[in-house]
Amino acid sequence: MKKTDKANLIEDLSSKIAEYAHFYVADTSGLNAGATSELRRLCFQKDVKMMVVKNTLFLKAIEQSEKNIEGLDVALKGTSAVLFSNTGNVPAKLIKDFRKKAAIPALKGAFVEESVYLGDNQLEALTAIKSKEELLGDVIALLQSPMKNVVSALQSGGSTIHGLLKTLEERN
Repeated sequence: MKKTDKANLIEDLSSKIAEYAHFYVADTSGLNAGATSELRRLCFQKDVKMMVVKNTLFLKAIEQSEKNIEGLDVALKGTSAVLFSNTGNVPAKLIKDFRKKAAIPALKGAFVEESVYLGDNQLEALTAIKSKEELLGDVIALLQSPMKNVVSALQSGGSTIHGLLKTLEERN
């Protein structure tokens, strides 16, 4: 590979790191061509960008990026596929679902919610991580719940009083 091609690839990877909030590094070395195509298709459906990269070039792209990604270099050994996503738990769920058919891909590491996760044993924890939007939705639901109770109590009380007054009026 020419030096200019490497520089262009590093620049492309660096822009992907800046564009996407989260990325996962997975080992896809045992997948055949059909399984790899199926994994790419699933990634496309879930809005996840999958790239097979050279570890040294990806390390240089991480160094060029403005994000504080320390400790992920340990995971960059052997064949690496990088899955970029704007939702933190989508690639973890995708890997977990894909493993129902095959034992691979194995998670090597991930950069999710400004934290580095190393090892395949972190996959379960990564599937449980909620995105920023999910957390905001939970907070809003919690804040709305007491207000909804008060409004429903007032509405039900109002119909009870109205029914009582109507009954008293009909008696007279």
